[in-house]
Amino acid sequence: MDIHVSTSSAPSTASSMAPGIKLSTDDRPVHERHEWLREVIGREYANVEITPPSDGSLFNEMTIYPWQNLRLSAIRSSAICLERLPHEPHLISHDSYFAVVLLSGDYLLEQNGKAVFLQPGDMTLYDATRPHRIRCPQHFSKLIVSIPRPMLRDRIAGIEHCTALRIPGNKGIGAVAANLIRTSASQAGQLTAQEFSALADHSLDILTLALASVRPANINLSRSRSIALNRIKAFIERHLGNPAMDTAMVAGSVGLSPRYINDLFKDEDTSLMRYIWQRRLENCRKDLIEPIHAGHRLSDIAFRWGFNDLSHFSRAFKQRFGCSPKEYRQQLRVCP
Repeated sequence: MDIHVSTSSAPSTASSMAPGIKLSTDDRPVHERHEWLREVIGREYANVEITPPSDGSLFNEMTIYPWQNLRLSAIRSSAICLERLPHEPHLISHDSYFAVVLLSGDYLLEQNGKAVFLQPGDMTLYDATRPHRIRCPQHFSKLIVSIPRPMLRDRIAGIEHCTALRIPGNKGIGAVAANLIRTSASQAGQLTAQEFSALADHSLDILTLALASVRPANINLSRSRSIALNRIKAFIERHLGNPAMDTAMVAGSVGLSPRYINDLFKDEDTSLMRYIWQRRLENCRKDLIEPIHAGHRLSDIAFRWGFNDLSHFSRAFKQRFGCSPKEYRQQLRVCP
């Protein structure tokens, strides 16, 4: 189930996407490969200790594609063991969950007192910030979807309980998710930048369903609190375009006190209004990259999702995504 990923460095055209970043031990002298790979993995994923093959024949090649707020990586490697010890994330970009799709070989992941063994096609999830060990006793290939923690936490309650669990890739929603991610990687060089980017949201939605399918039924979550939080979030989604939506409106509509509602969101390290602004900003961001909205003014998009002050929208957008809405749209336009 090896997968071919385009890594051409030729100038991109309007009919193909910009190439991913390719990093390989083959580009380094043999005596430098171990330390080089440890540095690269530490920079791109998480700080880990590396145990190379017993015969010393270390090989690793990774191709990394920016994928909206996610990253999609295709990795081929010799046998290897990676271990993250307890310490703080080195970079803020490391505060992520990694969804793994195994393409070939054997893969053992240990985290949080659990161990999962994957067969080709299977998926699993692990927390990049927490101690973990990955053992691959022979040559293998895999895909990794790097997902910022807040994005996944907002989508599924109890996500921290979903790590180191096997998601079968040969049936059900696991097969759908694995196939979509695998196809996105294999066709990356044949898709326009906008087409490839649009697949990120769809892949994350399907992946969320796959994770929910294996979430333990006995996790320490209050069923009543979980139901209440889901009901609040559903109401918010239906009324995001209403600029008058505030704490009082939400509380009155769902029949809960403002204090209780904010206590529910505190479990997710946020507040009600912060969550509302995040959801509005995320929908604005999606509209900025959708071809169907290419002719819409920034004000049209902002007002559609509940902002009533364009200056406030621009400031909030830049704080959330690192650039203004205008700059974000222009960056996408220059990409093929």
